[in-house]
Amino acid sequence: MHADIHLQLHHLNAVQLHRAAEAPAPAVTAPPLRVQLGWRLVELGLRLATPADRPIAFAA
Repeated sequence: MHADIHLQLHHLNAVQLHRAAEAPAPAVTAPPLRVQLGWRLVELGLRLATPADRPIAFAA
């Protein structure tokens, strides 16, 4: 790759990064219901697959 093209690509990438950094941060919201339901199903599956004498520890 020629040095001048590499420099132009670097400049374009730097401009995009600067614009992204200056953009307002998205608001923090609760995960969608679909995600919550999915994790509940994972938890249920783990509970069903784990023997009764072995407790499950979830880190949330």
